[in-house]
Amino acid sequence: MNEIKQDIISIIKKSLALPSNFEYKFEIPPDINLGDICLSCFVLAKIIKKSPAKCAADLSLKINKQIKANKKTLLIRTENKGPYLNFFIDKEKWFKLTVQAINKAKQKFGNAKVGKDRRILIEYSAPNTNKPQHLGHLRNNFIGMAMANFYFATGYDVVKINLINDRGIHICKSMLAYDNWGENKTPESTKTKGDHFVGKYYALFEKMAIKNPELLDQAQEILEKWEAGDQRIILLWQKMNKWALDGIKETYQRIGVSFDKWYFESDIYKLGRQTILKALKKGLCYQREDKAIEIDLIKDNLDKKVLIRPNQTTVYLTQDIALAQKKYKDFTPHKSIYVVASEQDYYFKVLFRVLEIFGFKWAQDCEHLSYGMVFLPEGKMKSRQGIVIDADDIIDKMNQLAKTEVLKRNPDITPIDVSKRADKIALAALKFFFLKFSPKHSVNFNPVESISFEGDTGPYVLYTYARIKSIIRKDKPADEEIMKKIDYSLLKNKQEIELLKLLSLFEDTIAKARQEHNTGILANYLLKISQKFNEFYHQHKVLKAGFEVKKARIELILAVAHVIKKGLILLGIDTLEKM
Repeated sequence: MNEIKQDIISIIKKSLALPSNFEYKFEIPPDINLGDICLSCFVLAKIIKKSPAKCAADLSLKINKQIKANKKTLLIRTENKGPYLNFFIDKEKWFKLTVQAINKAKQKFGNAKVGKDRRILIEYSAPNTNKPQHLGHLRNNFIGMAMANFYFATGYDVVKINLINDRGIHICKSMLAYDNWGENKTPESTKTKGDHFVGKYYALFEKMAIKNPELLDQAQEILEKWEAGDQRIILLWQKMNKWALDGIKETYQRIGVSFDKWYFESDIYKLGRQTILKALKKGLCYQREDKAIEIDLIKDNLDKKVLIRPNQTTVYLTQDIALAQKKYKDFTPHKSIYVVASEQDYYFKVLFRVLEIFGFKWAQDCEHLSYGMVFLPEGKMKSRQGIVIDADDIIDKMNQLAKTEVLKRNPDITPIDVSKRADKIALAALKFFFLKFSPKHSVNFNPVESISFEGDTGPYVLYTYARIKSIIRKDKPADEEIMKKIDYSLLKNKQEIELLKLLSLFEDTIAKARQEHNTGILANYLLKISQKFNEFYHQHKVLKAGFEVKKARIELILAVAHVIKKGLILLGIDTLEKM
């Protein structure tokens, strides 16, 4: 499609003198009879000072003359319909160009170099070491990993970053509870995953604190002792921190999420304190009577924000100021993206503004990729009240649902194969469910709906891919030389042309998904091409078609399979050859 667009642009430039930065906005006509690609003339009309319809009519005459004189172009003709220029493309050449390009490149198709020599930092996940990851963390991880894949596929140098929040009052709560009631138990002695083990003591603290509010003061005392380097407190923290991290890393491995660089709040919070004290000397912030250090952002339509508490302990903002500096020093990125839920929209406005006030010019290159909340049937998840679904628990549940679906379709399958397929189907269902929505939208999670092999689901796309691969496996082609001579003029029915157009849009879809930070653009593209393939297969034979038609259709559906696989890979989803 990019070659076709460039062809059209080249012809228009020969007909009109346009600014070098003129932006051509192409569309796909809703009706196949209106052409294969169209260009509105509203903006063009303003430049040449004619009505849009007159502009389209005049251009149509000039372009058609150039098309007739150019034997290399893929264009057949153009027609003007009101203010639109509708272009018709030589389908045989278009099929050949597109299908051969995809089948040659395979999973490299769709890659681009627009980001060459540009480094992007994508920070996501950022779990706390006082509890296991939950359903909301899964959405964060999936969005972060997909966005990293989008940027990487379009040529950027991508650094995937994880900040471990391993200090603070919330960590001290679980430490206090274990210190008081842990009885020297361990994850090993209780046969409990490390992060779940630590999380039980965080929940226990919240329960006990309702009856005994003094526990909050005791947790604050532990934080002060930790920052003062109290040996006993540090040893307790190290032990519980390791338990939690071991469990968190196990979950990452299970869901196929990885990072290039890990930062730990415990390592960087002192840098944040130093930055605040330097800013205080410069008069960029001020100290209150109670010794807290604060910054006034009221003029920026924000608020006053504490940077260091009266007891001189630091806050989240302090460590994020430090982390931003550390990331820039370590990587000198062109852009630094934070994948964090929309609950923190205000917080990131504050963070970026404080960085600007403190004189960090690169603050303008920081961006918050905000995503909506995950809701359960009973409402918003709340860790403190136990209204939450742990990531591991939901993955286990999804695995059981997937096994049921696999056995329903393949009752004779071996237990090993059931587990292998169920693992991939469960993760595909989870990932696709969250990624098919625009990140900015909140979602209501429905496990049963997401695991269905029909409808707008990951398993449906997986099934479509497996179905195509099954068709291709059943084909026994003649010698390779015969198979190479494909007559693409035989591909001419409505469903085949619709598949061709979708294949042609794949590169643009990846670019748009990256530019708009919207995983839903690619996920819904995969749903659409899967639906179009199944419509095609329902109405037209492949293996039982005539030999020449069969060859052409095999090449076409192979291209569809490559695109589906590449799209799923970009979403962090593994494919299955058999369902």
